[in-house]
Amino acid sequence: MTSSPDHILEFEQARPMLIGLAYRLLGSRAEAEDVAQDTFLAWSETDRAAIEQPRAWLTSVCTRRALDVLKSARRSRTEYVGHWLPEPMATDESATPETDLMISESVTMAFLLVLDRLAPKERAAFVLHDVFAMDYAEIAEQLGSTEASCRKLVSRARVNVRQAGNTKPAPQDLQKRLIDAFQTALRTGTADDLAGLLTRDAVLTADSGGKAASILGPVKGADRVLTFVTRALPKFWSAYTVTEAEINAQRALIVRHGAVAHAVVSFSVNADRQIAEIMIMRNPDKLHGFDLAD
Repeated sequence: MTSSPDHILEFEQARPMLIGLAYRLLGSRAEAEDVAQDTFLAWSETDRAAIEQPRAWLTSVCTRRALDVLKSARRSRTEYVGHWLPEPMATDESATPETDLMISESVTMAFLLVLDRLAPKERAAFVLHDVFAMDYAEIAEQLGSTEASCRKLVSRARVNVRQAGNTKPAPQDLQKRLIDAFQTALRTGTADDLAGLLTRDAVLTADSGGKAASILGPVKGADRVLTFVTRALPKFWSAYTVTEAEINAQRALIVRHGAVAHAVVSFSVNADRQIAEIMIMRNPDKLHGFDLAD
């Protein structure tokens, strides 16, 4: 069955929501877009006259496809080289009711890392209920489960999210302070401002996937993090340009050489307004969206 203009429009209206859902489940913008495209193909081939609630149908197909990808990704993650981080996503698009779902606090790096520790169905039930406000009957139908089971899945997920600490974006004034402090430390080697913002047990992690020069394990402790930022990073990035951008609902830094993005630096802040983790994305497969157009 071919798609009519009306049905294409109906899908395109739902696409941002579908990508937002799949991105939260997978932690990868590229995989989320693939899942949305698979959902469109299924939408194009089905008897749409028999679908009473198109949005619910699309959400169900998207969720199930994302869970299939997630299960496969979790198996292959055991072979991943170094530390894995979610794929960064720019969130400075013009706000609409749909993109509000994309840029809410539920796409921060800290939140996505918590989601990554949940079992697939637990993760899906929690995202569908607490982020996308679906009722348990809908979720049960989509996951092929019961309402009672879905309530338990969401309850367990909430406990994990609460135990993880703060996953919300830092206040705007703090975002500016930490960006300025990090850039000053990187540019001048003066780390006083950054030192005042780090927790004692702060961690710096990097994701290269084995495809770029990078640390493979975490740098732990404020003193070691400061040494790494003021001494190691300037040697690697001296010829690069560093610019600010809103990424995953918080101010972050993009490190480029010419038009090519070589790193994205993100921050996780605890409830006491201190930096708990500095995350550096170096995997080139996860950075294509930050290259500048020719």
